[in-house]
Amino acid sequence: MKRILYLLPLLALLAGCGNAPKQAEVTFVRDDAARKVDVNIDGSYFTSYIYPQDMEKQVLWPIMTASGKDITRGYPRAPRAFESTDHPHHVGLWFNFGNVNGLDFWNNSFAIPAERKPMYGSVVFDRIVSAEGNKLVTLANWVDNDGKVLMKEETTFTFAGTANERSIVREAKLTAVEPVLFKENKEGMLGLRVDRAFQKPSNRPERYTDANGIVTEVATVNNEGINGEYVNSLGDKGDDVWSKRAEWTMLNGTKEGDPISILIIDGKGNPNFPAWSHARGYGLFAVNSMGGKDFDKTLTEPVELSLNPGQSVTFCYKVVIKDGGFLTSEGADAIAKEFNK
Repeated sequence: MKRILYLLPLLALLAGCGNAPKQAEVTFVRDDAARKVDVNIDGSYFTSYIYPQDMEKQVLWPIMTASGKDITRGYPRAPRAFESTDHPHHVGLWFNFGNVNGLDFWNNSFAIPAERKPMYGSVVFDRIVSAEGNKLVTLANWVDNDGKVLMKEETTFTFAGTANERSIVREAKLTAVEPVLFKENKEGMLGLRVDRAFQKPSNRPERYTDANGIVTEVATVNNEGINGEYVNSLGDKGDDVWSKRAEWTMLNGTKEGDPISILIIDGKGNPNFPAWSHARGYGLFAVNSMGGKDFDKTLTEPVELSLNPGQSVTFCYKVVIKDGGFLTSEGADAIAKEFNK
């Protein structure tokens, strides 16, 4: 069966990504001992880039609105009352994938038993390159369970903000060290696990099966304060956004009386633009550029991406967090247009 391979356009290589305007002062506080970099916007705490040794990847966590409300789940780093304790690999905002050379990077966590670890890969922190202006640049290695490096990742985070808005552009350049094959998989790629306020109200447990056949049950939740609803650039709402290919997907919810919108935009230079939505009512908000038939069974050819040693591919996404009133679809369109122009 013919493979669909992606070749990065020359224009994307030249233009790069993440050139968001610097709207407010961004400052970084680096704490090597605590293995984190705090990010402040106009003197107020926004988020932290954390790289603890007990996690299988690096993430931004927690993430705050301009008014100081946490949009991310606390579990498993700092559990809060009534939170779901499913999917312990869902922490903050992260980037990885469920099938690279047959290894599952997405689902790896402390919860995987030792005998199953060879089926999983990890993203291992290397170093911080720079933290200047409004950009944080980091290096990491995608490795198998024996520590063999498959790819090197150079990531640039670009932060910006206004009085009632915060944004993150995450650009990841992956360079193969070994021959690498991404095979279509629903577990990917930019993921955000949100606070319970942004979950969909539910009166029954849900069961989800990952790429390795492991079933996770999401228990019935206490629905008090839960009011999240998705919408995408196609006009789909609620559960209907899942598996749809959309330039942007947005999650709206009210927390502590504050209407908040969380918008994720797919970069136009990404493989298979627009990305498939892997957004679930229980609090996983993700977009996946390599989902393929795991989302759309009508596809006749597999979606795959191969890199030979030395070859690179870049994935870029923008996250916008607006409080003090919901972002309209027209507003989301305008932000996406500006990002992808």
